[in-house]
Amino acid sequence: MSLIVQKFGGSSVRDAQRLRNVAGIIAETYLEGNDVIVVLSAQGDTTDDLIAKAEEINPHASKREMDMLLSTGEQISVALCAMALESMGLPCVSLAAWQVGIQSTTVHSDARIKKIDSERIQSELDQHRIVIVTGFQGVDRNGDVTTLGRGGSDTSAVALAAAFRADLCQIYTDVDGVYTTDPRIVPNARKLPEITYDEMLELASQGAQVLHNRSVELAKKFRVNLEV
Repeated sequence: MSLIVQKFGGSSVRDAQRLRNVAGIIAETYLEGNDVIVVLSAQGDTTDDLIAKAEEINPHASKREMDMLLSTGEQISVALCAMALESMGLPCVSLAAWQVGIQSTTVHSDARIKKIDSERIQSELDQHRIVIVTGFQGVDRNGDVTTLGRGGSDTSAVALAAAFRADLCQIYTDVDGVYTTDPRIVPNARKLPEITYDEMLELASQGAQVLHNRSVELAKKFRVNLEV
């Protein structure tokens, strides 16, 4: 039995059909006998829509209140995904970052993960449940919700994989791997069978959107086996 962390981005859970596809991938991994922790982003353009709603009310809203608002997007995703898995007869539970003890710094809108409490997730895994966690967020020492900045769900997934010494952390994205350059712009871009942490970090730092650079830093530090 392996422990696998799977992360799905916003486009992967954009609508009901895509959510069912994601549930199918998770179910297949679980039914192969693996423990599974899933990290989800908000659906599609939800984060942008929430930002637009905030600007309608107060263009100068505090970062704390923006974090309270934006964190709801991932909660919708994880609850809907759990419902999809429940409809397939699979045991699962959706949890917000504060429920699983993803502790962060107090910097709203750009927090960093400091520590992850393992007790709640381990308890759920011990009961053979699929654990679905909100990406992109944590909770600070004041008990306030924080967000990790754009691309933060990648960081959430790698941090969880590191904390639980997962056998594999899979990042599902719009493209089928890491390329030498953006295949949507350069037709002859080559898909790389593997890449070092440092090479991936350089690509991410230069603007490649396939992985958040902070997630690559974490993966390198804790030697997380990362698959895109």
